[in-house]
Amino acid sequence: MNLGLKGKTAIILAASKGLGKASAIALAKEGANVVIGARNKEELDKTAQQIINETQSTVLSVPTDVTILKDLEALVTRAVEEFHSIDILVTNAGGPPPGKFESFPDEQWRQAFELNFLSTVRIIRLTLPYLKKSNNGRIINMISISAKQPVENLILSNSIRAGVLGMTKTLADEIASNNITVNNILTGIFLTDRIRNLYDKKELEIVKNNIPLKRLGKPEEYGALVTFLASEQASFITGTSIQIDGGLIRALY
Repeated sequence: MNLGLKGKTAIILAASKGLGKASAIALAKEGANVVIGARNKEELDKTAQQIINETQSTVLSVPTDVTILKDLEALVTRAVEEFHSIDILVTNAGGPPPGKFESFPDEQWRQAFELNFLSTVRIIRLTLPYLKKSNNGRIINMISISAKQPVENLILSNSIRAGVLGMTKTLADEIASNNITVNNILTGIFLTDRIRNLYDKKELEIVKNNIPLKRLGKPEEYGALVTFLASEQASFITGTSIQIDGGLIRALY
């Protein structure tokens, strides 16, 4: 199936490893130009070369801390200078630390807000003029199942990520006339560094047994969903949140 992504330009944040990296690889395999951002320059450059080797697509790596506005501005500027357009935006950021309500002072709430909400608002604002020019723009927010069903000991993530749902619903309506779609991916349990930090081996087995498919997600499965939502075939999907969790969330709505 031709997904219509050849020659499109995609920005993917937090893409040096994990699900961001898997998403960048999947888009590059479809012929998209990919612009990847992450804080660690060494890891980012290594990932860029890997994507080039695997896909022969054009890759631009720009060191980016999503909580720093100037970094996001530089990322967008470099992308436009290199490719003259932006067609796809995949927002992404690491999660805030685990803990319970009483363990977090104001400063950590502010940091979580900047990491998982304000960074999304800022990068969308910066790329929106170019997505409008694309006339077929795509915004895909990589968030978490915690936005729909709170996860134990993740009060910061449960609270902050839910705000992205409200923003997405409203924004999808506001920019639909520009033929831009806006969707969220609610990420389940994939074997990433964050999951390794949250669970020990015994706890991870318990988590796997709670998933109806009895396994963790594969990064390439995640990349496939990102690529579909970025494609021409997904042009009638907007303002929605799609779970990719092996059936972990049983809620009807």
